[in-house]
Amino acid sequence: MNLDKKIWQWIMLIILAFIWGSSFILMKKGLQSFSNYQVASFRIFISFVIVIPFIINGIKKITKKNIFTLIIIGLIGNLIPAFFFTTAQTEINSTLAGMLNSLTPIFTIVIGVLLFKTKIRFSNIVGLIIGLIGAIGLTIKDFSTFFDGNNWFGLFAIAATICYGFNVNLVKEKLKGLNAIEITSLAFFFAGPVAGVYLLFSDFSTVTSTENYITNFIYICILALFSSVIAVFLINKLLKHTTALFASTVTYIIPIFAIIWGLIDGEVFLHIDALWIIITLAGVYLINKKPNSL
Repeated sequence: MNLDKKIWQWIMLIILAFIWGSSFILMKKGLQSFSNYQVASFRIFISFVIVIPFIINGIKKITKKNIFTLIIIGLIGNLIPAFFFTTAQTEINSTLAGMLNSLTPIFTIVIGVLLFKTKIRFSNIVGLIIGLIGAIGLTIKDFSTFFDGNNWFGLFAIAATICYGFNVNLVKEKLKGLNAIEITSLAFFFAGPVAGVYLLFSDFSTVTSTENYITNFIYICILALFSSVIAVFLINKLLKHTTALFASTVTYIIPIFAIIWGLIDGEVFLHIDALWIIITLAGVYLINKKPNSL
């Protein structure tokens, strides 16, 4: 897979969207038995355990120059967003969480310009707006119920997207000397033990009293393997060959796969959804139309 070619960049983006598009339903399943903090902690700790063989090989790459960046990526790029999203989904549905996740490219470009002095083109801005409109159209089916209940918990999801926006810029600009496997494994090296400490003092008496808690734990394991370890590796790999802005637009495509999951679950595909998909992909295309220095 030659990621210097745009076709492979798009394929990687779609694979990432499929993986992360499945993460919200997996979190929802885990929350049926476990608390939001337990789901987030297991997700990160299991990811840490999975990448231990890579940590052993990569730990020698830690230097005084990059250790602070790796710690920040581990905490802000992985641990904290995991807690934010599971907390958000205790009160908001997966659809709203997915829509709010589409704010990631906005924060990626804002943080990139303000903190990393990156440059953008007019086509990037146009593509950003078009893609966001498409993603919102795909996820919000009934605006009349959009603000029902405790949807203010969506602020936690927004906070997570800010973390993601900062993270992709940091990986792109500050860790050019490390490959994707090293960045991924070392990030979990700093995040995993923190999650492990929380689990060590966590109360599981309520968990074992719920139905299907073992099955729901398996869902969390799948979440850790695919939505954390594999997806984080792929996004870090993509960042080595493309822009931070383009990589972050994966969140625009995620709702497309949410629709596919809905079809599998018996939901109806609306003709308007096809239009939203075209609009979303058009936005992503404009963002990646010309080379830029972001």
